[in-house]
Amino acid sequence: MEEKFLRIDENDIRYLESGSSKKTLVLIHGLGASAERWDKVIPLFSKYFRVIIPDLIGFGYSDKPLADYTLDFFSSFLEKFFAAANIQNSIVIGSSLGGQIAAEYTAEHPQNVEKLILVSPSGVMKKSTPALDAYIMAALYPNEQNAKNAFELMESSGKDIDDNIVNGFIERMKLPNAKLAFMSTLLGLKNAKVITQKLQTMITPTLIIWGSDDPVIPIQHADEFVASIKDCRFLRMDNCGHTPYVQDPETFASYVLGFLNVH
Repeated sequence: MEEKFLRIDENDIRYLESGSSKKTLVLIHGLGASAERWDKVIPLFSKYFRVIIPDLIGFGYSDKPLADYTLDFFSSFLEKFFAAANIQNSIVIGSSLGGQIAAEYTAEHPQNVEKLILVSPSGVMKKSTPALDAYIMAALYPNEQNAKNAFELMESSGKDIDDNIVNGFIERMKLPNAKLAFMSTLLGLKNAKVITQKLQTMITPTLIIWGSDDPVIPIQHADEFVASIKDCRFLRMDNCGHTPYVQDPETFASYVLGFLNVH
């Protein structure tokens, strides 16, 4: 796996790349995360695809300019990133906020996305949840206790969280402007229209995967996505919280590869 950087609008954007296939798979992380969130599934996908995993602008080790982090801002960033990385006709997987950004981008650029996979996407839930509140607290006051508490709540498995996840999150949230980008994104989401109308215009074949025990964006929010997207399949991952690709990477990858007709 290689770490690379691109320059977009005077900002350095970091991304990881793995695999040498002609088919490209792009993985888009959620709020406050980074490319590392996908660590467990990257090896499973890079056998079949050229896998590209950006740190979204404002997050991870990408630059964090002073900007309004709205959905339009992120969708426009994705468009520029795809152009700069020469990504065409790709498959896109987006998790949580990354799912909402991926859906927005796909609705506006259907020719660029062959298939779309959304994992517990944001976009229809308008009220916070205790797990999301704990995550916001951990982002604003990044210490071991707050981060551990947030990730344990988000996974809702009762198991200990990998120290690398906790320490990586704390380190990234202490970077200059990280909290500002995080809060600006939250406010941008709060101010955004519910995504349902955009979803109704989508023609891209879509798979939605949701953890049955997701306490951040509970699974009942899946109904609006499934009802709104014309060509949509839905899979529930039992005994998983908000990030099933972290908790059960093999099952997650097998669902995705099945949807993509890769065996």
